[in-house]
Amino acid sequence: MRQSPLVTRSELRKRKEEQERLAEEQRKAAERAYEKREKEISTVYRKELKKNKPVTKSRSSERVKQKERSSFLNKAIIFVLLLLIVVMLAVFFI
Repeated sequence: MRQSPLVTRSELRKRKEEQERLAEEQRKAAERAYEKREKEISTVYRKELKKNKPVTKSRSSERVKQKERSSFLNKAIIFVLLLLIVVMLAVFFI
């Protein structure tokens, strides 16, 4: 007497295909979850970038601006002092 196999080849093929399909679904679900998480992270960092504007100034450029400003103010103060001296001399000697 011949015994029939416990599991036939067609049954094995169906099981293998089912396992492959489940593995593919799990992989796709994992990819979707990963992409969703990446999107959340990128939106958080995009918001942070909007809050923290990129630095466009440097210390050296700010020092140059400050030096120009202070030299202009010093010249203006000297000019005003000279005008005051001229006015005082005109008041005392005329």
